Amino acid sequence: MSKLKVVLAGIVTVSVGLLFAACGNNNASTAEKNTLNLSTTAPLDTIDISKSTGFGQTGNVFESFYRLGKNGKPTAGLAKSGSVSKDGKTWTFKLRDAKWSNGDPITAQDFVYSWRRSLNPKTASPYSYLFSGVKNADAVAKGKMKPSAVGISAPNKQTVVVKLNRPIAYFKVLMAYPLFGPQNEKVVNKYGKKYATKAQYQVYSGPFKIKGWNGTNDTWSFVKNNDYWDKKVVKLDKINYQVVKSNNTGYQMYQQGKLDLTPLSSEQVKNLKSNKDFTQYPYSLVRFLLYNFKDKNAVNRKALNNKNIRLALSLSIDRDIVTKKVLGNGSTLPTGFVATDLAKNPTNGQDFAKEQAVKNTVDYNPALAKKYWKQGLKEIGESSLTFNILASNDESDSDQLTQYLQSQWTKELRGIKVNITNVPEKSSDSRAQEGNFDIYLSHWGGDFNDPMTFMQIPMTGTSYNYGKWSDANYDNLVRKAGNQDANDPATRWNDLVSAAKIVNKNQAITPIYQQTTAYLQKPRVHGLIHNTAGTQWSYKYAYVK
Repeated sequence: MSKLKVVLAGIVTVSVGLLFAACGNNNASTAEKNTLNLSTTAPLDTIDISKSTGFGQTGNVFESFYRLGKNGKPTAGLAKSGSVSKDGKTWTFKLRDAKWSNGDPITAQDFVYSWRRSLNPKTASPYSYLFSGVKNADAVAKGKMKPSAVGISAPNKQTVVVKLNRPIAYFKVLMAYPLFGPQNEKVVNKYGKKYATKAQYQVYSGPFKIKGWNGTNDTWSFVKNNDYWDKKVVKLDKINYQVVKSNNTGYQMYQQGKLDLTPLSSEQVKNLKSNKDFTQYPYSLVRFLLYNFKDKNAVNRKALNNKNIRLALSLSIDRDIVTKKVLGNGSTLPTGFVATDLAKNPTNGQDFAKEQAVKNTVDYNPALAKKYWKQGLKEIGESSLTFNILASNDESDSDQLTQYLQSQWTKELRGIKVNITNVPEKSSDSRAQEGNFDIYLSHWGGDFNDPMTFMQIPMTGTSYNYGKWSDANYDNLVRKAGNQDANDPATRWNDLVSAAKIVNKNQAITPIYQQTTAYLQKPRVHGLIHNTAGTQWSYKYAYVK
């Protein structure tokens, strides 16, 4: 989420990683010693790091050069050191003595193999775009160069050298993402098509290893990896996971002592806010509307390309009502399409979200909305408009949100008619990719703690820019931030703020809220690390008592 992961209706599915995160579990009365009991909303879809669309949970069994620690900061991982050249384009990592869960040594060649495998088009990695900026990575992913051309090498068993096309300001944070971790070629070859289809057909580099997962089942466990290089700090012996699709079921299991952590629905939040176990975890996932700038309906294409129409739609939304009444789960108001608490100004520490804000774009201002609506209709020569909102009914809030938008827009904007298409995510995502929508209720979760994880969404030509919005000034500013200004943190920051303001001023993407999930958490649970982007949950230092 997060990546673009979930965005656009799943757009990426970033990503997220989000819903895979821990949700769940256990009570002291029935709990095993040193065991954490968690729930999750869906089965694990894969334990192949090249094919995963998120590591909210599995970031605990795989490790890269670094791990994410508190506040999204990179901490010690498989690299004992990392250094970058003065021009910012060559990174050198020295590996510590570490082993796979089968006892094999983890070597520099394991990283080289892993990157080549993820970028090989035959692997069809959904996250291959995150390698962009590594020398030749884009060309390899498109099949224009061989995987061996990727800018990663292993001069010896303990050294990995990475060559970049340009400096990447967030590269160290990115290197904490398990996608960039090693893979054991011997194990991949040994199991062939069976590789990573069951827990026993995989080896693990992180604090835990998976037991009891057969590819489709609804229960599995993480158990302590005694071959992990830092096993001495890992206090948990076991984490039990169970798929729990209903918040009500989760609550009952929590009350019975079968879960140590369980997520709450909006209704539950209202009733349980005063419960001593109540807690909230924010995440850098923004729910937003995408407009189809290439709409196949000529009238709607004209309308959605009109800035006044888009501003009217945004200013008609009472986000305070959405977060407090429609959702009621602690989710927060957005300032723009980039999440809050994702990145801070390197000069003064101010949140990017605060700096991106443009007045009268995401505020609730029905009078101004009516003015823009009337002006927009006049400009396009129409007296009424009919829009269809596309949404995924796999998202728990889609029905509530689409009904709210339908009701609110009909109330505030004269001459508008709103239809709703709520379908399974596979279908909504497919329709969105094909451009079969007017307005798409989507979302995006950050894959790493830098504005760029959101800024890539509206870039011209990206696969996840489903609405096909395009602005040369925006593209130029984002490219500047990634190229000539990449090694100048202050200038790069200003480039990105200016770019974000273009999106927000034009409401090319209309944000609705930023997600916060409320949970009940047993007081016996300590040491959880929760991050707002990337690997959402870390249990390396968790313990129960």
